[in-house]
Amino acid sequence: MAAVPSRTTPAERDPAWAHRVFWLLAAAVVLWPMLVLTEFKPWLLLAPGGMEPALQFLAGFVPPRMDAEFLALVARETWRTVAIATAGLTLAMVLAVPLTLLSVRSLSISGLAGRMAALPAVLRFSVRGLLIVLRSVPELIWALVFVRVVGLGVTAGVLAIALTYAGMLGKVYGEILESGDAHPTETLLRNGAGRIQAFFYGLLPQNAAELTSYTVYRWECAIRSSAVLGFVGAGGLGQQMDASMKMFNGAEVSTMLLVFVLLVAATDRLSAWLRRALA
Repeated sequence: MAAVPSRTTPAERDPAWAHRVFWLLAAAVVLWPMLVLTEFKPWLLLAPGGMEPALQFLAGFVPPRMDAEFLALVARETWRTVAIATAGLTLAMVLAVPLTLLSVRSLSISGLAGRMAALPAVLRFSVRGLLIVLRSVPELIWALVFVRVVGLGVTAGVLAIALTYAGMLGKVYGEILESGDAHPTETLLRNGAGRIQAFFYGLLPQNAAELTSYTVYRWECAIRSSAVLGFVGAGGLGQQMDASMKMFNGAEVSTMLLVFVLLVAATDRLSAWLRRALA
């Protein structure tokens, strides 16, 4: 009689279960005090009198308002919102690009020998500190400051986006450039090329797609930020949305939210097209 082949008995429990349970409990121990400190109480949403006003407001979202007069108003304010974001991001890039070139170590001629000289090191540290200050102040705070300086309108929104996004762009641009292959840049610098030449022929070609993708993403964020800034009087679609929400006009709010969805989708397609073009 032939012997029956033996079967390997499967493990009755995951061999790494203790490790996973430990980290799950550790995360709960860390997260619980944070939830208590922030007074996180999601069950209040299900309270008898909590959902009714919200549901009534959301019911007004359907159908969206689509008459010609309101759509013309939305189109005008949408164009103003995109203009605020584009102008703000352009000014941010005007500030961020030179600050980035000053903060990138691979473009330092004195750093080719190893340790940077004292003056370039101090300059690089100061520039990085300035970028930290710029991005540490939210654009909403900058907008409140500039509203009191230049008054209500789009100028306050443009300046607020420009300062905050200059800090963000400068930081990420620098990290992208420093994460690339520094050998071509160092070769150019060692053979007498200037910093600008080393940037355009050494760093930029290998990082152009990533820099472009991040810039378009920041433009998308700037469009959303310009809408938020409208709530403090910086103009654009956000200011119109604020007025509609104060009047509890859900149909108008729904239309403007649909416009934002279309804007984000358009910027996503633009980013994909630019990445393919630069590939």
